[in-house]
Amino acid sequence: MKVIKLSSPATKEFWEIPVLFEDEHLLALDKPTGLLSSPEGDNTGLPNLMKLLHAAIADKKPWTVERNLTYLSNAHRLDVDTSGVILLAKNKPAFLALADLFGTEKPVRQYIALTHGSPPENSFSINAKIGPHLAKPGQMRVDPHNGKQAQTKVEVMERFQRQTLLRCLPLTDRTHQIRVHLCNVGLRIVGDELYGGKPLWLSNLKKDYRLKPGREERALLARVTIHAEQLALQHPVTGETITITAEWPKDLKVAVKYLRLYAAA
Repeated sequence: MKVIKLSSPATKEFWEIPVLFEDEHLLALDKPTGLLSSPEGDNTGLPNLMKLLHAAIADKKPWTVERNLTYLSNAHRLDVDTSGVILLAKNKPAFLALADLFGTEKPVRQYIALTHGSPPENSFSINAKIGPHLAKPGQMRVDPHNGKQAQTKVEVMERFQRQTLLRCLPLTDRTHQIRVHLCNVGLRIVGDELYGGKPLWLSNLKKDYRLKPGREERALLARVTIHAEQLALQHPVTGETITITAEWPKDLKVAVKYLRLYAAA
């Protein structure tokens, strides 16, 4: 698999980011968790994917030269902790067409989420308007009166004793939509402390868990456990249907392995 290499001199961080799809108009990457898509709010000083990409183009890094890249722009974004498919345009006409496409909310986006709690149904839809939480800056909430229309389809993939693995398909694109909708029906996403989701610890799953002296337990999952697994859309230039898939990140794979081993339903 092809990768592009990015680094942040300010934070001494380094990333090898898999290329999921590429042609002369588009570039799809597998965004790692913990990396912002673009500058936002109070986090403008932190590394973000778009700034790193633009710096690589300006510095004529080898992977940009071999592609003759002078332009990259994103028509959608992922939250900082969300891993998975992010699609970029390589030229202005493709970006404008892609932005129009995402504006119609036609691309089919499929996310994986691990939650605390279990829904009664195996398949259901959440229709609830979403707006800013006036008392908690940076947080969203269900707001039936002043919120924007939002809908998410949810399917149970696997149930465990106290957690559930879900496939979520947002039919609209609102800030924190999956997180707010699931929270509203009593499902807290693992690691999403902003909305009441606690980290996942092996010591809470394995009955005979013992930690070696002098060691400190690290959570299996301490970040918002959402992964953008798949994006399907009509190519904004060629018109063909393309489906782009991102493999689950290592921390999610490991957590699900331990859940199956020690917390099967």
